[in-house]
Amino acid sequence: MSKHTQSQQQRKQMMLEEPVSRVIPKMAVPTIVAFLINSIYSLADTYFVSSLGTNATAAVSVNASLDQLIMMAGSMLAVGANSYIARLLGEGKEKKASQVLSTAFFLAMGLGTLLMIFGTTFMTPMVRLLGATPTCERYSIDYATYVLYAAPFMAANFVMNQCLRSEGSATLSMVGMGFGGILNCVLDPIFIFGLNMGVAGASLATAISKWVSFAILIFPYLTRRSLLHLSIRNFHCSAEILKEIVSVGSSSMFRSGLAVVSAILLNSIAGSISDSVLAAVGVCNKVMMFPFSIILGFSQGFQPVAGFNWGAKQYGRVEESYRFASKVALIGSVVMGLTLAVFSDRLMVLFSGTDGQMRRIGVICMVSQCLALPVHGWVAIVNMLCAGLGNAKGALALATARQGTCFLPIVYPMAWLLGAYGVATIQAVADVLSLILAVPIIRGMKKKIAQAQQALDKTPV
Repeated sequence: MSKHTQSQQQRKQMMLEEPVSRVIPKMAVPTIVAFLINSIYSLADTYFVSSLGTNATAAVSVNASLDQLIMMAGSMLAVGANSYIARLLGEGKEKKASQVLSTAFFLAMGLGTLLMIFGTTFMTPMVRLLGATPTCERYSIDYATYVLYAAPFMAANFVMNQCLRSEGSATLSMVGMGFGGILNCVLDPIFIFGLNMGVAGASLATAISKWVSFAILIFPYLTRRSLLHLSIRNFHCSAEILKEIVSVGSSSMFRSGLAVVSAILLNSIAGSISDSVLAAVGVCNKVMMFPFSIILGFSQGFQPVAGFNWGAKQYGRVEESYRFASKVALIGSVVMGLTLAVFSDRLMVLFSGTDGQMRRIGVICMVSQCLALPVHGWVAIVNMLCAGLGNAKGALALATARQGTCFLPIVYPMAWLLGAYGVATIQAVADVLSLILAVPIIRGMKKKIAQAQQALDKTPV
């Protein structure tokens, strides 16, 4: 048996036999680290550009929507492929899993290429549509240019990143994402200031980091170090594969889209009250990115474990992994929430200076979200359980709850009734309301697992 084959067998054994209390953290930690690195690099990118002036900073904010558009295309295919591949590998269907990977990969490249062509052809109308003002339009074009050239690779990166995790190679996924983020932080000051490229330098640094991440992520596939084989010959755009990918992956696409819509809406309402309220909500959301990254990384580490064992008909292990993940998510969220709540005032002072309203509203916003953090953590686990087991409707309902069905209906009423305080607490209230959807969904999922176990027990040996 070759070394690569032994490694592949070890990964299968890990997913099916290693205690879930060890395998889930093993899968989750690299993902958490990668998300945290990306959160830091996002702040660093804005920090360096901000030295160029307000208009340049506004351009970066405008083009955040462009990143979301690329993410929508790539993450839909990535999350759907991740779920389906984990189940197929659990069933021992490696060849079909490779077809799913290859199909998702080349479709992502194609969608990214279409976005690149459309964006570069209609550059000025595009940045205006994204919200660029006349004073920051030129900066927006500079920033969008190189990012668009990297769009096909960014979309494909999402697919490879998720699919590496689905087969148990979370460390390789972390290296690909994390190294690109670190490289971006290093290149930013070199291109922006050293080469005097300004905003275009930040865009080029981002593009290079995405190209390097692509090279790292595709390496295990090209060298056959992975369970799956990426090849144009495995491209199989069948109705079955597309249905499985899109049905589950659509939840991620809608979540990304709603995140953009809700952010624009909330910023508009906050800005109509005062710049202090707008700034307070923005700073709070930046700080809360860190516990959210940990929760998302942990839940995504849990998803392939649940899906792999579901495909292998290890239903007791699926239930065990859910219980463990829920317990850790709840305890971790409580600890993170309490810690941030205690230091919320000190954190806001770092950004607010002498602006008393910004400091006060920011603390209320942060503390309220910290109190709702355990709910957010548990709902994320239920969401990933649905995605891992192929429950597309449940995954979509929960993915769109936090910034969609539980958020949008209460925005204007809370702002009208409570003013700045309503704006500050909208997200926390929406998180709590998501329980209305999550509780019946998890009951249905637990019933589904129990019925599958009963059917298996009745099957003749």
